[in-house]
Amino acid sequence: MTRNGKLMTAAAAVIALVLAPVAAVASTSSPSASRHPVIIKVVEHANTDTVQKFHPPKSSRGDVLGWHNPVYNAANTQQVASDNGYCVRTAATGKTEWECAWTTLLPGGQITVEGPYYDDGTDTTLAITGGTGRYAGAEGSMLLHATGNPVGSEYDFIFTLTS
Repeated sequence: MTRNGKLMTAAAAVIALVLAPVAAVASTSSPSASRHPVIIKVVEHANTDTVQKFHPPKSSRGDVLGWHNPVYNAANTQQVASDNGYCVRTAATGKTEWECAWTTLLPGGQITVEGPYYDDGTDTTLAITGGTGRYAGAEGSMLLHATGNPVGSEYDFIFTLTS
């Protein structure tokens, strides 16, 4: 082997030794690396919802919805938690919409979410913005699905925690 060939082989070996640990760390810290989302399903009973109208009696941008409701297990048979939060109406005509933020106080900690809600019961996906206790550092999303009789008197909260 020539002198240049030996230098090239040595350089390739050094590069491989330097890059191998970097590649190993990158593969184990990848978001898709062997982590599975955690799904939590609960049912909110929307029985304290109160709307403060900005321009009564009509609905208008700026109306505020506030609540502190009981939250039941996935089978909707036993209260296991509560939630509280607020929404501000952002669209008062056509497909009326609210922008919301709330906290679900679960056994072991809390999960906070933020995102849209529609008066007509359309499913929406809200961002999980954080948590406490066993949910500290929570990330992911929450599907909001209107149920109950009448529709909208109960809501499925389906949290998908990705971290």
